[in-house]
Amino acid sequence: MLRLGAIVEALGGELCGDAGRTIEGLAPLESATPAQLSFLSNPKYAQQLAASRAGCVIVGPSQREAALARGDCIVAADPYLYFARVTQLWKRRGGASAGPAIHPSAVIDPDAVVDPSARVGALCVVERGARIGAGTELKARVTVGEGCVIGRRCIIHPGAVIGADGFGFAPDGAGGWEKIEQLGAVSIGDDVEIGANTCIDRGALRDTVIEDGVKLDNLIQVGHNCRIGRHTAIAGCAGIAGSATIGAYCTIGGAAMILGHLTLADHVNISAGSFVARSILKPGHYSGIFPIDDNAAWEKNAATLKQLHKLRDRVKALENKTGP
Repeated sequence: MLRLGAIVEALGGELCGDAGRTIEGLAPLESATPAQLSFLSNPKYAQQLAASRAGCVIVGPSQREAALARGDCIVAADPYLYFARVTQLWKRRGGASAGPAIHPSAVIDPDAVVDPSARVGALCVVERGARIGAGTELKARVTVGEGCVIGRRCIIHPGAVIGADGFGFAPDGAGGWEKIEQLGAVSIGDDVEIGANTCIDRGALRDTVIEDGVKLDNLIQVGHNCRIGRHTAIAGCAGIAGSATIGAYCTIGGAAMILGHLTLADHVNISAGSFVARSILKPGHYSGIFPIDDNAAWEKNAATLKQLHKLRDRVKALENKTGP
């Protein structure tokens, strides 16, 4: 439990109401009780504010009067960011005992280096030559492959695999495949968070690189030799083929597909479910997918599709010229 006054003392903001009110939990507007704290960040949900039973609501300056009309509130410049920091405060103040720094069931190679302040969960495996930085936490069943490096203050969620072999095979001329040994590793920067069952393949000759501040959701595949720029965020089930380079401050929606050996510039936003088959060198928001077909027909249709806006303009010009 936390008092409203303690929250504002720790995080700032303007408290309008009873500093002594005790908050027992956090909840959405529509289900919050008088003992819970909620927030409103999107104006389209403003109609839920008046009806909410929350003991206190975090709002922006534009919703201050509406929030005051219903009860206690905390006014913050960015309510969503403020709420995020409240969740962190709540976990710090009321979290369960952390337990041992290294779980007894974890397997750590004698030649691996784990910072004394790092935490390694149950059934984790840290292989030879791997390095785990200060303040990093490996949740249960995380595997960190040979020679991989994880920076400071990272969180790796259950089942993630860092440094499995990349997908590299050469045809042997007799209908089979010859394995290309993956001799690189994975290098992960500081303040990175990696979701459950996400896989980041080691590089073939050079390292796969995840820069500082990157956030990866669950069930993402990052192929060998990829580079993901700082503070890029990627939602669940996205697939990134080998040797793709993704810039800084990008966002990639869930289930997006990104082909290998291409480049996304900084500040590129890819919509969920989109298929990226070419480099994007200009910042912006991009969307699109095209139905599967026989390849020759697909290429012709795709080329035609790219000209549709020109054909539309020509049709409009003809209509204007001929009249009704």
